[in-house]
Amino acid sequence: MLRLITGIRGASGFGSASTAEEVTHGVDAAALTVIITGGASGIGLETTRVLALRKAHVIVAARNMEAANEAKQRILNENRTARIDILKLDLSSLKSVKAFADNFLALNLPLNILINNAGIMFCPFQLSEDGIEMQFATNHLGITRHFYLTNLLLDKMKETAKSTGIEGRIVNLSSVAHLVCPSEGIRFHNINDKNSYQDKVAYGQSKLANLLHANELSRRLQEEGANITVNSVHPGLIMTNLMRHSAFLMRILRVFTCLLWKNVPQGAATTCYVALHPSLKGVTGKYFSDCNEYKPSKLARDEVLARNLWDFSNNLINASQKIIDK
Repeated sequence: MLRLITGIRGASGFGSASTAEEVTHGVDAAALTVIITGGASGIGLETTRVLALRKAHVIVAARNMEAANEAKQRILNENRTARIDILKLDLSSLKSVKAFADNFLALNLPLNILINNAGIMFCPFQLSEDGIEMQFATNHLGITRHFYLTNLLLDKMKETAKSTGIEGRIVNLSSVAHLVCPSEGIRFHNINDKNSYQDKVAYGQSKLANLLHANELSRRLQEEGANITVNSVHPGLIMTNLMRHSAFLMRILRVFTCLLWKNVPQGAATTCYVALHPSLKGVTGKYFSDCNEYKPSKLARDEVLARNLWDFSNNLINASQKIIDK
């Protein structure tokens, strides 16, 4: 807590006050192609801007194409050499996720880095068009952050890493909110139970799922010998559109916790650090906050729970896909 408030730097040389530009200073990403979900607003937009500043080719996956193109133009006004493309993606829809992956693969581009950034927070109970509780559907299954999307793009990442010799990186945005989850971790048997729904707990569950997904995918890729790392990050407390369902509550909370909040450039720092910093070559299956490695909850480190979630997610996607295909 003291490190967060004071901005004292950790072992990485960075801390809570570090910005995305600072942690990527001197990095040349010209050879890299990056996909970032939700890269047109909030910390996602800052991540897009800084990655483009470091010369990466950034593919922004966005639901609101008009807003995404406006964000792209703002970046181009500042950096005329920025390489940014926009593709449509609605992470609450299986059809949209599949269409996005197909459209990207059709471009025949390499894929070095996938940043699963987009999400929703503290929303009222609702089901996605695929019949899954919205926060879990959007934040984990990507039916974002993003089980189905990652699976669809994984072969391209393996192919790119093998042909270029450049390590691939997958970054899942999780949250310290993964601590506020059901006692069993994931409620596999009542994901869609409206009567027991609590928005904060549901959000924590989805963030725990992001962590477990990253850890299990990391384990599988290591066993396979793939040159791809997978890590999770907590960006910190930042007032962005993610909090649109609880803006009033967050403003009240911010009054009493003002020293704990970050601005957007600080909020994007850990994502950019984990995505680009050369010191993290080969580092995988870890959880980062304030650009330093931290130990997540016991549940987040539960390998059995991670495997169960992997199987559950696959089964859920397959069942939903069958319904859609009818």
